[in-house]
Amino acid sequence: MDLGIAGRSAIVCASSKGLGRACARELARAGCNVVVNGRDAIRLEATAAEIRAETGVGVMAIAGDLGDPRVREALLEACPAPDILVNNNGGPPRAEFENITREQILNGIAANMLVPIELIQRVAPGMAERRFGRIINITSASVRTPIAGLDVSSGARAGLTAFVASAARRYARDNVTINSIQPGMFATDRVRETVAGHPEGVEAALAARAATAPARRLGSPEEFGALCAFLASAHAGYIVGQNVLIDGGAFPGAF
Repeated sequence: MDLGIAGRSAIVCASSKGLGRACARELARAGCNVVVNGRDAIRLEATAAEIRAETGVGVMAIAGDLGDPRVREALLEACPAPDILVNNNGGPPRAEFENITREQILNGIAANMLVPIELIQRVAPGMAERRFGRIINITSASVRTPIAGLDVSSGARAGLTAFVASAARRYARDNVTINSIQPGMFATDRVRETVAGHPEGVEAALAARAATAPARRLGSPEEFGALCAFLASAHAGYIVGQNVLIDGGAFPGAF
């Protein structure tokens, strides 16, 4: 399918690896010029080079932590009029509820709620003026089904989801959509980190987790990237304020 976004420009946050990288790659395959970002400059440059070589589109790399305002400014200087923004950021480390500190909560809110909101505030008005915009927030299935130990991540991402819900309706009339994708268990470094130290070993823990999903496997970053690219496409303008769960059927609800 032609997604109708060839020649568009996209900023994909935290995209040197994992789900962010998959999104950047699929947008580039659709013909978008992409700005990628990550804290590891060497890994980021390698990702940019790989996407550039595969797709032939323009790929710029902006290294640094999104929590640094200078990094966010650099992203917007590299792409001052983005058509697509994919908000993504690393999640807080696991912590038992009783041991979570105020500082950890504030850091999680800053990284996984405030930074995405600030970027949306910066780019949405321009998108509205140009009559095209796609904003996709990568959150987590834990927004619907909280996971013990990831309380800070779940809370911050749920806060982001609620905070932008009214803005999604406000900007829809200007062909600017704001949606989120809620990933379940995917074959990424992040999922491996959540089972590190498991008494039966990482591979056994991953296999046990995969068995809990009706699909009986972990998701692949490629299929996540394809969903992101569709939500960013010209065909997705009537999808507004939705939180799309992609978890292999693990969530047990009918709605």
